[in-house]
Amino acid sequence: MKVIIIEDEKPAARRLQRMLSRLEIEVQAMVHSVAEAIEWFSSNPHPDLIFLDIQLSDGLSFEIFEHVKTDSAIIFTTAYDEYALRAFKLNSVDYLLKPIDEEELESAIRKFRNNQHPSENINVNELRSLLNIPGARNYKTRFTAQVGQHLKLVDISEIGCFYSENKTTYIHCHSGRNYPVEVSLEQLEDELDPEKFFRINRKCILNINDIRDIISYTNSRLEVKLNNFVEFPLIVSRERVKDFKNWLNN
Repeated sequence: MKVIIIEDEKPAARRLQRMLSRLEIEVQAMVHSVAEAIEWFSSNPHPDLIFLDIQLSDGLSFEIFEHVKTDSAIIFTTAYDEYALRAFKLNSVDYLLKPIDEEELESAIRKFRNNQHPSENINVNELRSLLNIPGARNYKTRFTAQVGQHLKLVDISEIGCFYSENKTTYIHCHSGRNYPVEVSLEQLEDELDPEKFFRINRKCILNINDIRDIISYTNSRLEVKLNNFVEFPLIVSRERVKDFKNWLNN
């Protein structure tokens, strides 16, 4: 059996690849965006099975199938269980919730081998409609960080801010620990709940629940104090001060 993994969180993709390798399943490729997937499908033989993340860095993965026709079967992977449970149960589509459990993965593989449902049985338009419920958004609820040889899952409730330093993005937790993640601040702006997170400058997106103090700063700017954050001063850039105050008053 040949499979591909379409997942924008590279540590999660590599973890899934290792799990599949232990099941003696060949991973043809790992791609990380809608655009990359469309290009890959256009120039490669299609696999037997696709492990497909729903929310990719450049859009919903359903957009791939607006450009590509495939007979490959699909197992969706998602951290957004509120939507996955509703959408997939209605459509009898197989899916795995992140972080993927090895036993659940083996069960999904067995189910595929016994049934081998092609993607044409999946109502992509209906799934897409259900996942874009008016007034609701499937914002990120957890992140995967590499810690030595281990993957650490960080729940969104643990995060005080995201910051960029030396071309690397870090998660800062309420505990004071920092973890690198393979995602840019630009991507995070689209993935985080705007009621809770605000980008104060080019280096930092902070969580309203972690703000300890706000102080007037030079040139009509503001300095924000977060719990246990000491890496550098958090200054709201002058052009963002008005929007920041509106966000606070929301």
